[in-house]
Amino acid sequence: MSLLTCQELFLGYDSNIIVKNLNFSVNSGDYLCIVGENGSGKSTLMKTLLGLQNPIRGTVSTGDGLKKNEIGYLPQQTIVQRDFPASVKEIVLSGCQGHCGLRPFYRKEEKAMAEENMKKMGILEFSNRCYRELSGGQQQRVLLARALCATRKLLLLDEPVSGLDPMVTASMYELIYGLNKEGITIIMISHDLMAAVKYATHILHIGDHVFYGTKEEYQKSEHGKMFLAQESGGQEKADSKRSKGGKHHHE
Repeated sequence: MSLLTCQELFLGYDSNIIVKNLNFSVNSGDYLCIVGENGSGKSTLMKTLLGLQNPIRGTVSTGDGLKKNEIGYLPQQTIVQRDFPASVKEIVLSGCQGHCGLRPFYRKEEKAMAEENMKKMGILEFSNRCYRELSGGQQQRVLLARALCATRKLLLLDEPVSGLDPMVTASMYELIYGLNKEGITIIMISHDLMAAVKYATHILHIGDHVFYGTKEEYQKSEHGKMFLAQESGGQEKADSKRSKGGKHHHE
């Protein structure tokens, strides 16, 4: 059953169109990766899916009983957010605000949900620590636990591994993949095509050409082959640079 459907979407700012004629739907249990060059409209699409920005034309509709306040969102982190002076528990609990309405306090079941999500993310031991004292990877786990407090259905993630080292990146991807296996639908913006192809069920590539389909269809498409070849070429260059740097260091 379709959770989100986009029809004839035109995206942009002040009638300056970035993306034209976007049509795709996300079903319950999907893991959709949105990829494309910088400036291709990925973040604009994310804001539109969240209802933070209106499309120039077209519609975004929800189905399968999904309400707008039941979408969990992990935005790209800014320097200001990294320095936020609240406790881990306070930040995770704030993800329950959508369920509270005008209530100025959290109920017992909301506190239990926050605790359960901190446990799931492996950060329960930090619950009374100040958020800004944590490492980048720990902070992302806190924000993921917060997003989980808002939803049991759909998570929207904007570059969730940005700025993290390779080991922390790998464990973050595994965490997100595990959530998807538990039944949470994932829509993730990613710069990392290799990870997209490894974990996603579907790929949406936006830019001059738009592709939407399963990851297997993407890997077979001309568009996908070209971008994956570029990505692996860039990766090889980076690896050889690192190993040369390493050799030089030992000498």
